[in-house]
Amino acid sequence: MTDPADTLPTAATNTGCALQYDDLRDWLAAVEANGDLKTVKGANWHTDIGQVVEVMCHDEGTPSILFDDVEGCPPGFRILVNWFTGTRKNLTLGFPEDFNKLELSRGYNEHTKKLEPIPHQVIDDGPVFENILEGDDIDVTKFPAPLWNPEDGGRYIGTGCFIITRDPDTGWINCGTYRVMIHDEKRVALYISPGKHGRIHRDKYMAKGEPMPVCIVVGTDPLSFLTSSTEAPEGMCELDMMGAYRGHAVECVTGKHTGLPFPAASEVVIEGFIHPGNTAPEGPFGEWLGYQGGRMEAEPWVDVSAIYHRNDPILLGAAHIRLPYEYARYRAISRSAILKENISRAGVPDVTEVWAHEVGGSRLFLAVAIKQRYPGHAVQAGHIAAMCHAGAYLGRFVIVVDEDVDVTNLEEVIWAACTRCDPADDIGFIKNAWSSALDPVISPDDRAAGKLYNSRAIINACRPFHWKDEFQTVNQPSPEARREAWDRWAHLRE
Repeated sequence: MTDPADTLPTAATNTGCALQYDDLRDWLAAVEANGDLKTVKGANWHTDIGQVVEVMCHDEGTPSILFDDVEGCPPGFRILVNWFTGTRKNLTLGFPEDFNKLELSRGYNEHTKKLEPIPHQVIDDGPVFENILEGDDIDVTKFPAPLWNPEDGGRYIGTGCFIITRDPDTGWINCGTYRVMIHDEKRVALYISPGKHGRIHRDKYMAKGEPMPVCIVVGTDPLSFLTSSTEAPEGMCELDMMGAYRGHAVECVTGKHTGLPFPAASEVVIEGFIHPGNTAPEGPFGEWLGYQGGRMEAEPWVDVSAIYHRNDPILLGAAHIRLPYEYARYRAISRSAILKENISRAGVPDVTEVWAHEVGGSRLFLAVAIKQRYPGHAVQAGHIAAMCHAGAYLGRFVIVVDEDVDVTNLEEVIWAACTRCDPADDIGFIKNAWSSALDPVISPDDRAAGKLYNSRAIINACRPFHWKDEFQTVNQPSPEARREAWDRWAHLRE
């Protein structure tokens, strides 16, 4: 349990979202001004960057790291890691420094649920066109993409990235985050899990026997990356949601070969085509679940038509290592907000808080707090959380608790499960749910056969509804009494 003075997080006054930056360089300047940025020069991409990630990215409170003058790369080509810890979460999302993570998620939810998309604006030129590499000048390997994990099958330039595709039938532009591995100077692999919007687009092109145009934004500001990797409804363009969050249209330029739009202030963009039948082995890759993901035997590659980049370009890296790490931290805030909205819109009343826990990569372990109103309310909330759009992909456990439990605190959630759940009666299961080849519990044979299913456990850890008012009282003082005790005796802890 938490310290006695730690009451449930109270709702902070939503002072509104006020971003202090327009692009990654503005963001970096603000981080540096706060003393939260360290620059490492002369590291190599083979081992050094991965080692620094292991040392720095598991813990909150560590600074962002900017690697410069990386061995074997042109001077000034850089990569940023560990960008979403401490108050850099607040900076990225545009909320006050004193907001805790639950307050950030509330603020994010309140800000985003009332937004209307602002269509992106196409302009003729932008900083990303400072350098245009085509033909023999194309060389993806000169960028400081690291070997993130020693057992990875190659250098992954696309981790903190988003991929822009167009539906060949409707023209809908989608941005999604999928891993991107370097094959050679002019080819990159692009793995997309079945069911993801980019995969649906790709399947349509391949069925038509047509090449799919692709733009891969591998250098961007953290908010754009966060927006692109947060679940959005089919037909919604994330470029327009980026504008909605900012309050103004995102200025975009279009690729000279594909005609696809991408932000004009991007750091690095790779443009190309996936041609039907072109596949090669991809991976393995240390994935967000904390395991070395399997090698994919036949994944499409992108033939690179052009690379666009700013002077002294910066890659955005989202390291994939054993949890916890930054990838889970940023998704926990946004996915928790989206989950709460999904559950409420499905008609479940009095959902007080939701948290997609970092320890489960913000997918595998969901905690939902409700104020119970009727028999079956907790079971309903749990099933909706497991199967709504934001919760359906590669989940595992959903624990539903009463509103007096802090859903962000693992110890409190497990305490509720231990004391308010009768396992024989209060744990239900969903079978044949949407999973992925990345799921470590899917057998090699099933993975090879495309049987990408798993199950979900729905744990009702609420007081039994029909006698909840007679349930034993929690043996803790009131918040006022706890505060008085800490005001008088906290000095004993020093």
